[in-house]
Amino acid sequence: MKRHIVIWKDCEEDSSCIECRLDDSKDCMLWLTFSENLLSLAFYSVDENAYYFSIWFTNSKEKTIVWMANRDQPVNGKGSRISLLGDGSFVLTDVDGSTTWETNTSTTDVQRAELLNSGNLVLKDSSGKILWQSFDFPTDTLLPHQPFTKTKKLISRLGRGNYAAGYFNFIFDNDNVLRLMYDGPDISSVYWPNIDLDVFQNGRTNYNSSRIAVLDDMGRFLSSDGLDFSAFDSGFGVKRRLTIDYDGNLRLYSLNNGSGLWTITWEAIMQLCSVHGLCGKNGICVYSPEPKCSCPPGYEMADPSNWNKGCTPRFSRTCSQSQQVKFLKIQHVDFYGFDSSYNERISLESCKMKCLEDCQCQAFSYRLSGEGRCYTKAELFNGYKSPNFPGAIYLKLPLSIETSEAVILNGTNQTCNATESTTIIRSSSMYETRGKRVRWVYLYSFASVIGAIEMLFIVSGWWLLFRKHGVPEVAEEGYRVISSQFRKFTYVELKKATNNFKEELGKGASGTVYKGVLADERVVAVKKLEDAYQIEEVFWAEVSTIGKINHMNLVRMWGFCSESRHRLLVYEYVENQSLDKHLFSGNVLGWKERFKVALGSSKGLAYLHHECLEWVTHCDVKPENILLDGEFEPKISDFGLAKLSQRGSNNSEFSRIRGTKGYMAPEWALNLPITAKVDVYSYGVVILELVKGIRLSSWVLEDGEEQETELTRFVRVVKRKIHCEEAAWIEDAVDIRLNGQFSRIQAEKMVEIGISCVDEDRSKRPTMDSIVQALMECEDEVKVPITSENRGRT
Repeated sequence: MKRHIVIWKDCEEDSSCIECRLDDSKDCMLWLTFSENLLSLAFYSVDENAYYFSIWFTNSKEKTIVWMANRDQPVNGKGSRISLLGDGSFVLTDVDGSTTWETNTSTTDVQRAELLNSGNLVLKDSSGKILWQSFDFPTDTLLPHQPFTKTKKLISRLGRGNYAAGYFNFIFDNDNVLRLMYDGPDISSVYWPNIDLDVFQNGRTNYNSSRIAVLDDMGRFLSSDGLDFSAFDSGFGVKRRLTIDYDGNLRLYSLNNGSGLWTITWEAIMQLCSVHGLCGKNGICVYSPEPKCSCPPGYEMADPSNWNKGCTPRFSRTCSQSQQVKFLKIQHVDFYGFDSSYNERISLESCKMKCLEDCQCQAFSYRLSGEGRCYTKAELFNGYKSPNFPGAIYLKLPLSIETSEAVILNGTNQTCNATESTTIIRSSSMYETRGKRVRWVYLYSFASVIGAIEMLFIVSGWWLLFRKHGVPEVAEEGYRVISSQFRKFTYVELKKATNNFKEELGKGASGTVYKGVLADERVVAVKKLEDAYQIEEVFWAEVSTIGKINHMNLVRMWGFCSESRHRLLVYEYVENQSLDKHLFSGNVLGWKERFKVALGSSKGLAYLHHECLEWVTHCDVKPENILLDGEFEPKISDFGLAKLSQRGSNNSEFSRIRGTKGYMAPEWALNLPITAKVDVYSYGVVILELVKGIRLSSWVLEDGEEQETELTRFVRVVKRKIHCEEAAWIEDAVDIRLNGQFSRIQAEKMVEIGISCVDEDRSKRPTMDSIVQALMECEDEVKVPITSENRGRT
């Protein structure tokens, strides 16, 4: 006995066109049922004559697939069928009768196939018992309440529009830890969580061998290894999916029922170039500013249509001693792994000799951060370029290969935009494509209810997962570590931590900052937003921006509080307060610290502009928003005015002018499109103030009337002196309080950068990553001795 579902011509994708037949009888019995308007199960067309038996979200704009039976072997568009056989097997056959996929069900008692509202396709017996389910065989997506265990893995698609199994996996590793791994034709390589940290430093534990994880209805993911995260729109009533995309990133999505578009509400990796295997062998991932792939000099794409195959050399490698070679330096580039040797505290020339003496060495990496670390490379995989990488790769090339001294990796070939732009709205953006503010309905409308339910899930989740397994103390410590990361605090917690908001650290336009100590003894700064018309916008701008980024030169946010009328933000405590308190007061900040602030803050802005998932424009860069830690390392703060732009979007609308007078770029007043160049302008003012030591944003008074700003006069005077070739121009430009204790080379570079940054023509302003590179090139100049006269004093 066979029960057939036949695909009919011209209506392949419409479930209503699927006819259920019992043998050849016209009496149709509904053996296959569909969940009401939420999910569909049918043949899905992806090409002219390629069909997949699939489950997809009915209301999503692009019919987003969450499961496929035959992802590696599509069937013909006419005559293909899915059959429930008498032996209980569910079988997909092509037009020629060949079996493409089957369930291998071992019982004859299978009575019906049913698609549950959860998205689970099940085979049931006469009593309703489930005998087989698609939840046990996921493809690239995990749905709420779908158990994820040690026997399961999520495997990415091969590419955009290509549903075949790709190379990126989400799995429980052999040590019980959830990981993302590239498993390609040439290598296998784990790239998440942070491969430079151990299990517990990553907030995980490998002591629980149950290996089980689940995504719940509220958008919270809970795992036995301690991985615990939630969607930004946490709450009931939202359709969600956890998907490993073809670019290797794991993302949690929420569906907007009205538009049919998906919102990214959590993702594992913020800097996509850290995904291994993304650009194939010899390829380099670069930010320009979106992540793209590029071939290094002397190499070309192996397959112009497929970056998975990487780059091939345009020369033959030989071990002949007669072949003359050279080394080409590519700044801020590294290839992770495949080190044939490692040496510490050796010179650049010694490192070069090690590669020359090794026939198999294809390049060497040398760190510029003072350690003298040398890594020779037997293979070139996992290449990436980042302005924050303190070193360079030196490619070993035949002398006959023509190369330019200035190596530019343009990354003109796009590789890793996660999903089609027509189907995605980034959750972290405050603006839709028309500039309207996203409504954060599910995040705080039911805050009190969510808090109670969250606690219920936490208690019941840990009890169910670990009660029977006996968790060691070390594992419990791992859970405490992960629970101390970004989270929602209660108002009572923060009131107690701040001793009823007793110690005030500072006050700004949006609120007051207080010092506090959390229950785990972390010292924090708690920002209490005042009642204002833009309080919600400022609050959620900070939460959605800084809550999901992590960089040493950006203030770390630990969490937030949203209860009733209370809106509070919890940051790390930064010891030395803001830059303005050291630069414009009696505290004379030394030159070493000034250069450190210039370089560090440029790195932070470069990360925001070029390496984040979104382009983040801070919009209010000024000394008050640059905090200094105990080592005078800068940390950019106050993201309340931040603008986030979707990649590929030209949207630049603002509801009002933003920023601080004196640091605002001209395009604000001229009503021009707002881009990251407004931050570059503000940074230019700050870096010139670091050199001069005064407020350049102030106005100069002549005859009792405002004539021009200090900035305009400073730039005009410096340009004139340089044009007239005055030898002592830099001494006149530098803060006289330093008494000549500064690096002339560094000061000249800072002035040069600052002047170019404040150019009225924004197209002539440099990018932040080029500023980082320029400053790093003079970082190792002769350091100024730090004395009691020129070090920051209190």
